[in-house]
Amino acid sequence: MKPTLLVLAAGMGSRYGGLKQADSIGPHGETILDYSIYDAERAGFGKVVFVIRKAIEADFKEKFEGKFDSKIKVEYAFQEIDTPIEGVKNYPVRKKPLGTGHAMLVAKKHIHEPFLVINADDFYGFSAFKQMADFLTNRCTPKNLGMVGYMLKNTLSENGSVSRGVCTVDENKYLTSVTERTKITREADNKIYFHEEDKKTELDDETIVSMNFWGFHPSVFKKAEKMFKQFIEENFDSPTAEFYIPRIANQMIVDEGAKLEVMTSRDMWYGITYQEDKQTVQNAFWALSTIGLYEDTLCPIAEAMH
Repeated sequence: MKPTLLVLAAGMGSRYGGLKQADSIGPHGETILDYSIYDAERAGFGKVVFVIRKAIEADFKEKFEGKFDSKIKVEYAFQEIDTPIEGVKNYPVRKKPLGTGHAMLVAKKHIHEPFLVINADDFYGFSAFKQMADFLTNRCTPKNLGMVGYMLKNTLSENGSVSRGVCTVDENKYLTSVTERTKITREADNKIYFHEEDKKTELDDETIVSMNFWGFHPSVFKKAEKMFKQFIEENFDSPTAEFYIPRIANQMIVDEGAKLEVMTSRDMWYGITYQEDKQTVQNAFWALSTIGLYEDTLCPIAEAMH
């Protein structure tokens, strides 16, 4: 059974100022998501599940509906603030989504095989998909999970701070912990720092960070549901708290004795956190095309957009 790709595409794009999941970036008008689906299909994934919101369904499907059907099976799941999760009866009143962990849970009924979770608006590169497809096909079990990590220096934005899951890895390349760090920037002294309250702490350029490229066995949903129920109970009066996937990974390691294999990519990561990032990413995709990494191979996908 081929692994499944789960794409988190329900983001609101508040800092970007629009539906960046559907924004044209590549030289033929491709979105970042076009590249991800193309790379996933040729790496060996058999199905993609898009997690979106009802509010963007029409725009999203106008851009992508039918585009990938000849290459890979496509299904949809919907994440709203009150999308039911088993065991949770009452939801808090809030405006922000409940986070990437909740987005993963809403897709439970669509996934019965080992799966990869990614963000719709991040470019990961083919090597990451190939490594993960091999892991999910040959090594993934309920107690053996995986992720592809990136060098922090390859994941920054020139236009503002970013949030990253900072990883610690043991000598056997297993994850020991992942901690969400916010407000990460490269400063005037050319060093990278994360800011927390009134304190700033330096991070090494080679620090491995999670870019939400997680490989799970479908049995993870049972643990995640229990954790989400507890999260809702503990954060019912916290309208901005979010349930993140790294939290699930951490608890699988601590509570279930799971191991999480860390594969690494030295490729550049590209994403559009801010509107100002768009030109940088467009230039990068033009360069990838110029050196022949994608070139005309995306034409069948790109032509569907015209």
